[in-house]
Parts: sequence; structure tokens; C-alpha cells
Amino acid sequence: MTETSSPPALTDTAVVLTDPEREAVARLAGELGRAASGVVDSAAWLAAARDVSVRLPRHLLSATREFRYHAGPDGVLLIRNLPVPEELPATPTRPGSVQRTASTAAAAMAAVMLQLGEVIAYRSEKSGALVQDVVPVPGRERQQSNAGSVRLQMHTENAFHHHRPDYVGLLCVREDPTGDARLCTASIRRALPLLSRDARQALSEQRFMTEPPPSFGGSGSVPPPVHPILRGAPDDPDVLVDFASTHPLDDGARRAMEELRTAFERTTHALALSAGDLAVVDNRLTVHGRTSFAPRYDGTDRWLHRVYAVTDHRRSRAGRPGGGSVLD
Repeated sequence: MTETSSPPALTDTAVVLTDPEREAVARLAGELGRAASGVVDSAAWLAAARDVSVRLPRHLLSATREFRYHAGPDGVLLIRNLPVPEELPATPTRPGSVQRTASTAAAAMAAVMLQLGEVIAYRSEKSGALVQDVVPVPGRERQQSNAGSVRLQMHTENAFHHHRPDYVGLLCVREDPTGDARLCTASIRRALPLLSRDARQALSEQRFMTEPPPSFGGSGSVPPPVHPILRGAPDDPDVLVDFASTHPLDDGARRAMEELRTAFERTTHALALSAGDLAVVDNRLTVHGRTSFAPRYDGTDRWLHRVYAVTDHRRSRAGRPGGGSVLD
């Protein structure tokens, strides 16, 4: 295996909105708060959001378009200084918390994500809401899900699903008061040079299976399909793995998966998100997770909004009744 130099910090390549740009985005978000009664999940609101999306500041449009064309070596776009209300309600603690109305943060985030593709959701996850909350939930601390607070293992979002999101957006509306919770990301573009030839070969073969996470009800009676972890161009592959629920089917596959885990650990970025930070992860190239932290459950805990986007909406049409945005 070969060594690589340490990658630059994601903060070094962040897109930072100026205050006038932030105010412009806030005005557009205000329009969406009044559109279609501000109901985020309605087709009428999404149509308005698409229209607003093309009016985002030129700096932001350019950055998102470039990221869609080429996600770079890390597969993460970090946008800072998006509008987030200074006065927030208490961080939710109930399971399945979502944003059904167009708050400033939810509207701004949706508009940005619509520059990357069409926003989608999954009926089995958070009731199919398009803007979801990522918050710690009492009693679920040890769960490998967005509701947990133990270390969340690195994963491709919805790795088990045939129609996975191409992009995962995570917008911080309230930062972790302890400072311990950090978004972790690692791209296959950084990790690939660290893998042996044998590991690359094994990871490219159908020798793995991935179970659904707890948020989708866990395993059912039908075994999940067998799949490779690396697919596509051998020198620039996509990655499909969830280290909490992807299982190797033989010893060679197990060794290869452990080698991949080590390579990701050596190339991981750990980022403490501040209010107004939006991290967009290219879900085809980059796995993500989170460090452990200790929730307080006093209304001040870390609070993120999450939105998924796909570049090819037509591909999943058979799974979206009525042509909506929610996949069965």
C-alpha cells in the first residue's frame, strides 16, 4: 500500500457567504415561508422552491454547480453562513421529528439542495418528510441511527436501498453545546490509494450484503441482495458500504472490508458544525458518520436538518406513487 499526504481541512475549501449574500438567501427563504401556505411537503411548495432556487446568489449557484460536476477529492461541499434564526425553540427530543413548515433554515436548505437535484424522502423513514431533524432521542443513545449519540459508524446513506440519495445535506441550526459531536466524512478517492490490489479486487465483487437500518424497521424475512462495495471505474469507483450493517460473506471479503475501514479511518475529516453550516455529502463517493457525544435533553442539544437529493428523478418513478417525491 502507498502513503498519501494529509488532505487539507474541509474548512480550507468552504464556501462562505458574505453577509449581504446571507441576507439575500434569507429574503428568498421568506418568500418560501409564504408560498403554498409554507407546507414543505406539498407539490405546490416544491414548485415554488425550484423557482426560488435559481435566484440564489451567483457565488452559491456557481459552487453548487461545480460540485455537482466534480465533487473533488473529498466529496463534500461545505457552505457556511446560511440564514438560521437566532431565536429557536427547544431542540426536539421526540422520535421521528421533522420540519413540515418552511422555516427560514428549512427553506434555505431546500433551495440549495434543489440546485443539486430533486429532493426525495422515504415513506418508511420519518413519515416521508422532505426536511428531517437529526437530534438525539432519549432511550436511543446506543442506536446506530440519527437518533443515537454513540459513535455513528461510517456509512453510505441508505446503503441497502436500490434508490439511494446521490446527495445528503446536513444543515446545523444549533451546534452541540459540548463541542464533542463532529460530522465525520471519508471519500473513496482518498482511501483508494491505500488499498492493496487484493482488497480492491474483493471489494469489487458481489461478496457483501447490507441490512436496512433501525429507522426502516431492520431486517425482514427476505435476505438483502448481494452486492459489491466498489463499483464503476476501477480508478475512480463509487462506494456502497455501511460498517454497522454491511456483512462480508467470506473471510477474504472480511479482510478487504477491514482494510477499507482502516483506509477510511486514516483519511477521515471530523468537522464540528456551527449554526448556519451546511455540509453536502456526495453519497456515491463519500461515507459519513459522527463522533459520540453526551446529550443533555434540556432543549440545547445539537440540531441538524437533513435533506436528500437525486440527480436522476426519473430513475425512481416506479417507486414514487403519483409521481411525488416520496419513495415507498
